[in-house]
Amino acid sequence: MDKVPMTRTGHAALEAELKQLKSVERPAIIRAIAEAREHGDLSENAEYHSAREKQSFIEGRIKELEGVLGLAEVFDPAKLSGPIKFGATVTLVDEDTEEERTWQIVGEHEANIEKGLLNIKSPIARALIGKEEGDSVEVRTPGGERSYEVLKIAYI
Repeated sequence: MDKVPMTRTGHAALEAELKQLKSVERPAIIRAIAEAREHGDLSENAEYHSAREKQSFIEGRIKELEGVLGLAEVFDPAKLSGPIKFGATVTLVDEDTEEERTWQIVGEHEANIEKGLLNIKSPIARALIGKEEGDSVEVRTPGGERSYEVLKIAYI
């Protein structure tokens, strides 16, 4: 299996989620299922079916997180430098709208565009890899062609 690249921050967040699921969510849903069973006929017990469905989701997420964390290759961006690569925090300016944006290039399991965490497999991240400050980048996105200039590269 291929290693899953991940920043230290992303790895810690997934570990925290796994701990929460195992130590809080799982015991709570087990109690809810036991309580729902006490209400009698399970075939028409909506609480029971809802709790079982939630249990299934929790167990699936636990398995997913354990798999991802088992394959994680953790990088510390603060130890990196040079052209844009995984872990870089990049400030760009859209050459058409003059809008500045800052993104950190992270692994797919920690990506969150609203928080400025850009998936390494996204078109923008792939186009940025290897670029340096001052370079212009053409990106084909689902919204059409975009041109960006790299203003700043930081490894935090």
